[in-house]
Parts: sequence; structure tokens; C-alpha cells
Amino acid sequence: MQNIGLKFLLLLALALPGLVYAQAGRIEIYAVQSVTLSAQQFLTGDKNGKPVLLGGELRLPAVNADKYPAVVLLHGSGGVRNNVDLWTKELNSMGVAAFILDTFTGRGIVSTSLDQTQLHELAMLYDAYRALEILAKHPRIDASRIAVMGFSKGAVAAAYAGIARFNKMHGAAGTAFAAHLGFYTPCNTTFIDETVTTGKPVRLFHGAADDLVQVGPCRAYVERLRAAGRDAQLIEYPGAWHTFESPGPTLTDRKGPNRGACRNEEKPGGQVFNTETGKPFAFDDRCVSHTAHLGYSPDAHAKSIRDVARVLTEIFRLKN
Repeated sequence: MQNIGLKFLLLLALALPGLVYAQAGRIEIYAVQSVTLSAQQFLTGDKNGKPVLLGGELRLPAVNADKYPAVVLLHGSGGVRNNVDLWTKELNSMGVAAFILDTFTGRGIVSTSLDQTQLHELAMLYDAYRALEILAKHPRIDASRIAVMGFSKGAVAAAYAGIARFNKMHGAAGTAFAAHLGFYTPCNTTFIDETVTTGKPVRLFHGAADDLVQVGPCRAYVERLRAAGRDAQLIEYPGAWHTFESPGPTLTDRKGPNRGACRNEEKPGGQVFNTETGKPFAFDDRCVSHTAHLGYSPDAHAKSIRDVARVLTEIFRLKN
């Protein structure tokens, strides 16, 4: 088994240079105080949720710098997995600090893949603001260069944390993310005033073959942002499935609720309605299926690394 594992790491190193051997210069562990909010509480600015203590791991690069840019990493429905760890190594190799925020363990959650009602993705957005608040005060982090990057469930928080109304209601005064990066982002809910943002760049990365989180709503969302004069781009990877940058099997069946075909809209009062039924969204709605696919794509993964490096080099003004 050890030989098989070593062979896999060597192959990964050859396919994705810089990922396996990049090491953090320093690791710091943080307690992140947050509260658990329902979607309605979040959307109406109600912060009276159940207090919770979450965990965060900050990995500072090995390169010397007075202050580092940083990226908050938000996991998907499966919790903190190998793709998050690999991205921290890649970020550190670029001279960027990485803050892994675990929004599940402190809440007693292992996975929400089979039961998304355990935690709404907007609750993770509130958590993301708490991580930003911590990093903005860190003596070795440049508070003006803190981005957020999320995957699937966590990508909702990453992509929409720049909505000005959300930032005003739930963010710490004087703070805002410098950029919003979402991998296979569920864009199928239209929020009130969603194109009124903090003005920071939005970059979405999506597999065109994804049948769990369909790319169509993200195309429409980016079009709405761009029509409003916002800096937004969608990068698609032809033939790539959900979790295309998470090393593993190239294609597997995924069981559990699939909301990809649903189209929802926020209404006043913090209610999220299914546009097909005209009623509050529910997991027994007709648009919810129970089949989808996951699949790793080495080519799309490698390209996404280059794309993220290009985006962050531009936004953070990194030296090549």
C-alpha cells in the first residue's frame, strides 16, 4: 500500500508541478467564533443564531515578507478534503497565505451531501466574514489583499460575499474581500440587489459537463454582473465534471439530493422561492433529482491552477 501511495504522489507531482512539495513556513490554529443562521435569518440581517466555535488553520508561506496576501478557503459538502489541502500548498508556493475554515466539525457535521438541511450555505457566508475579520487584524497579513475561494457549497459563500448588502449586514466594519473565487458554484438562486456589490472581482471556475451544479445559472449570473458594470468572469473547462480538481476517480455516480435543475429567487422577508412552483423551495420539489456524477480531470485541474495563479497574480499584484 505504501508503494502505491508513493507512486500516486510521484505521478501527481509530475502532472501538477509545485503542488506536492510546497510547504508552509508557519502554521497557526484559530478558534473562529460564529453563529449558525438559517437562510431567512441571514437574508434579513438577524444574527440571533446558535453560537458555535469553528476551527481555522492559517498556513503562511515559507518565503519572507512583511505582509502576505491571503485566501480564505471554504470547503464543499464533504468537508475539508484533499483538494483544499492541495490548494493551500499551491497558494503558499505563490507566496500567498491560506486560511482553511472548517465550518462543519464545530457543528458536529461530517458531511451534508445526503442532507443539505444540516447547514445552509448562507450560514457559511457568515462564517467567511468571521474569518476575514480575524485575518484583517493579523500583523503579517495585508488586510487589503484577502480573497475568498470556495468549492461547491462553500463557493456560494465565496461568490456572493461581495454583495454589498450582505457585507454591510454581516461583515466587520471596514472590511471586504479583495476577490471572490468560486469552483463549481451553485448560482441557481437570484438574490435581491445581487449586482450591487463591493466592486471586487468575481471569478468562477466550472466544469461544462457538471450535472450536479449546472453551469448555465453561472453564465446568467456573470452576464447580470457584467451588465451592471461589475468585474466578473466565468472560466469553463470542457468535458469536466463536478469536483474536477479533486484528485480521485475520473467518473463516479453521486447519490444524494441534486438541486442543479432548480431555479430559485429571494423574495422580501428572506424567503427563497422556487420559481417553478411559486412556493418556498423544498427538497421534495419536482426539480430535485437524486443522481449526478463526480469526476477528476487532471487536464482541467492543471489548467485551473494556472488560471487561479493568473487571477491572483493580477489581483494581488504578485511578482512573477
